[in-house]
Amino acid sequence: MKLTERYALDELKQVYRVLHAALPENLELMDSALLEELQRELQERAADEGVDVSLHAQWVAWLGGPLLRGL
Repeated sequence: MKLTERYALDELKQVYRVLHAALPENLELMDSALLEELQRELQERAADEGVDVSLHAQWVAWLGGPLLRGL
C-alpha cells in the first residue's frame, strides 16, 4: 500500500518539507529509503495533478512551502 493511500496528503507534504529541510544537518537522510519513497510518491501525485515536478517553482508551490536548494 502506498504512503499516499495511508496518510493525508497535506501531512505527507509537511513531513517531506521537514525532512528535506533537515538534510544539511543529517546527510544520512540522503540515502533514506523512506525519504526516497515519499518523494517519489509525492512527485507522482503532483504530476497526476498537472504539476511539472522538474520545475522547482511548481514543485515547491505544490508542496506548499519552501525547500532548501542545492541538495
